[in-house]
Amino acid sequence: MSKRNKRRRRDRASEGSRLHEVAIVGAGAAGLGCAAALKEFGVVNDDLIILDRHEVGASFRRWPQEMRFITPSFTSNAFGLLDLNAIVPGTSPAYTLDREHPSGSAFADYLDKVAEHYELQVNTGVDVCSVTAEDDGTFTLATAGRPVRARHVIWAAGEFQYPNRNSLAGAEFCRHSSHVRTWQDLEGDSFTVIGGYESAADAAVSLAELEKSVTVLGRYATWTSEHPDPSISLTPYSRERLEWAYSTGSVNLVDGVDITSVREDGDTWVVQADDGSEWVSETRPILATGFEGSLSHLDGLIEYDEDGAPVVTEEADESTLAPGLFISGPILEHRGVNFCFIYKFRQRFAIVADAIAQRLGLDTEEAVAARRAVGMYLDDLSCCEESCAC
Repeated sequence: MSKRNKRRRRDRASEGSRLHEVAIVGAGAAGLGCAAALKEFGVVNDDLIILDRHEVGASFRRWPQEMRFITPSFTSNAFGLLDLNAIVPGTSPAYTLDREHPSGSAFADYLDKVAEHYELQVNTGVDVCSVTAEDDGTFTLATAGRPVRARHVIWAAGEFQYPNRNSLAGAEFCRHSSHVRTWQDLEGDSFTVIGGYESAADAAVSLAELEKSVTVLGRYATWTSEHPDPSISLTPYSRERLEWAYSTGSVNLVDGVDITSVREDGDTWVVQADDGSEWVSETRPILATGFEGSLSHLDGLIEYDEDGAPVVTEEADESTLAPGLFISGPILEHRGVNFCFIYKFRQRFAIVADAIAQRLGLDTEEAVAARRAVGMYLDDLSCCEESCAC
């Protein structure tokens, strides 16, 4: 019996519960992407547990019905170009779903197929409430049931199910855009959207398609920004759709306003900016102010910079406070570069998998080469600056 197996048996006997080598929290794009990479790097199912409080692709299944991927999917694997929305090599949501801009529910179906192909065992209905770093270097994940113990944890719980509801005074009078299941359900003819990025643009376009009147109140004019990074300006897909909505005359775009409060006034709502400007909304204002994310569950285990962004090691996206705890997904940042799109953060799945596999004594050379060959092993972050000549 190997030392590793002896150690595992001893751990089970002493603690009375299974000690997993790797626990992944979240069965979305990041969680399943990391799990697939781990398997490619030699980590077997017996050493891996995947936990999700709902089901595979839960966040995508909760998108508004009208919402579509802003990054296009295209089947181009034969020419050495991976579909922008693929989370593993050799797959393409465009091919699987026959859609260039899939809906959230459709993309969740793609994730289901990835889990099936890689034989990933996802434990659904498990809500991880907190993570504790033990003195022996392991982690305990508290759940509503039996706690889960692991030597390594990959936190991939995402953002969409953790909206920012406290972005301004009176936020309780608003409806967060992530709580809309279909824009057809909203009663009224005139709406006010607070925010200026992708969620705000999607809300404005969806309402304009229903022939509603919309006022968008944004801090920045993202719809005219020439910055090439779609994490900072609107994506071409959103910009094009918003231009159409604006051309109908039903959308009013207001930029340069910092909204500070919302209050009820009889049957209306008053939205106020820091300069005293006010807008009266006939319907409950829509908050499109982003997401808090799920890192609050890792209180005390994650370091943050002066801007509130999580700090992780450049080598492996690992916590600087709790070795063995890794971050994956849209909340990941490096050198001020936001990895919020799938085509960005998927390039770090294999980085995390490589680090863990090496600690488990596995030879990762071939797996690293294979991932590099398909552009899914980004270990040189000096290139992570968007620039375009034209």
